[in-house]
Amino acid sequence: MTLIKYSPVKEFENLHNNLLRYFDDFPTFRKSFAEDFAPRMDIVEKDDAILIKAEVPGVDKKDINISVKDRVLTIEGEKKNEVVDQNSNYYRTERVFGSFKRQFELPEEVETEKVDAKYENGILTIDLKKREVVKPEAKVIKVK
Repeated sequence: MTLIKYSPVKEFENLHNNLLRYFDDFPTFRKSFAEDFAPRMDIVEKDDAILIKAEVPGVDKKDINISVKDRVLTIEGEKKNEVVDQNSNYYRTERVFGSFKRQFELPEEVETEKVDAKYENGILTIDLKKREVVKPEAKVIKVK
């Protein structure tokens, strides 16, 4: 009789591989777990402004709404699905469609009345101007 050493790690690896194989056999099942569309964003702080750049390729600028309320910036939009040709055989579909909503709390120094946005080549750029910091002048006091 041959003894085989029990390895719980090996058992989990086998289970993991079997599950992956199982889901690969059912692409429509896997599609239901697809990640929702949420644009990737970069936020950069400069001396006089905060810039937000969002990747929103395929989104029409009329489908993007930007608002500021109670120091919260809200960016909403929708990437609309194309009409699917029922006569074609799709081998793979990876593009994600749907609505998105991202919110960011703005720092106190941002002037919410001075928000600019532009959309070019699938990139949404939001320019949030900061209040001008008034530095108090040094007061000279004479010694009497």
